[in-house]
Amino acid sequence: MKIHLTSVFVDDQDKALRFYTDVLGFVKKHDVPVGTDRWLTVVSPEAPDGTELLLEPSGHPAVQPYKTALVQDGIPAASFAVDDVPAEFNRLRALGVHFTQEPLEMGPVTTAVLDDTCGNLIQIVHSR
Repeated sequence: MKIHLTSVFVDDQDKALRFYTDVLGFVKKHDVPVGTDRWLTVVSPEAPDGTELLLEPSGHPAVQPYKTALVQDGIPAASFAVDDVPAEFNRLRALGVHFTQEPLEMGPVTTAVLDDTCGNLIQIVHSR
């Protein structure tokens, strides 16, 4: 068994697509109209047939309280592996990305947490 798809709830799919592709560097995999929304996924350019991230509309009434609680408690909605957290932090910060946690070493793991502009905190991480 392996993970095929996971999702983050986004408040604006177009805005999310721009952030996740133009800023974070993912590539669009699927963009299929589904009523007023879309089945919109992105993947890592390093693994185009790997796990997809669904940029899921946050229209369900339970989503906003859930997202608000996570953000208020500083809990990331997702975690993405990078080769070098400080380098990625510097690259993203230069692009105007807001971080709620600067790079933090915790034993063999280094993390940082960013705001995806769509209502989520996202963690980046690397292990030594």
